[in-house]
Amino acid sequence: MVTIIASTNRPGSSTLQLAKYYQKQLAAKGQDSNLLSLAQLPPNLIETDLYGKRSNEFTIIQDVVTATDKFLFIIPEYNGSYPGVLKVFVDACGFPESFYDKKAALVGLSSGKYGNIRGIDHFTGVCHYLNLHVMPLKLHIASIRKEMDAEGNLTQEDTLRYTNEQIDKFIKF
Repeated sequence: MVTIIASTNRPGSSTLQLAKYYQKQLAAKGQDSNLLSLAQLPPNLIETDLYGKRSNEFTIIQDVVTATDKFLFIIPEYNGSYPGVLKVFVDACGFPESFYDKKAALVGLSSGKYGNIRGIDHFTGVCHYLNLHVMPLKLHIASIRKEMDAEGNLTQEDTLRYTNEQIDKFIKF
């Protein structure tokens, strides 16, 4: 099973739009996927799920994560790295069943000009620590607001080419 993680809890985010774009493109190539937005995390996650107490709300999410073989993380830049809510999510997930020996592809995005290069590098380190195998082709989509149209479709020719290549490699990965 494939799960796309929209790695922010910001309402109405470009991250969620891009995650939906990837889901649509995967479906067009015959690959079903789940979409998990971190906006779906329980609001009391820090009190209930970080230190051994499992909430009913997070149990549903944990079951999806446990059943997933491959993850596609769509990660926005937050203060030169990845969102803290992504780290809280990873910390709340059970170990080792959540990520150990599974596969992941990473996509960074930003409203600025670097596409979250540093945050993707930081999160790659976390993935390696968890023994989550990261696909070598990582994308960095800068100036995301100029890259997408009002319907959430990517519009720039080079970005379309690279995302298509990444999706093809992810399916084979």
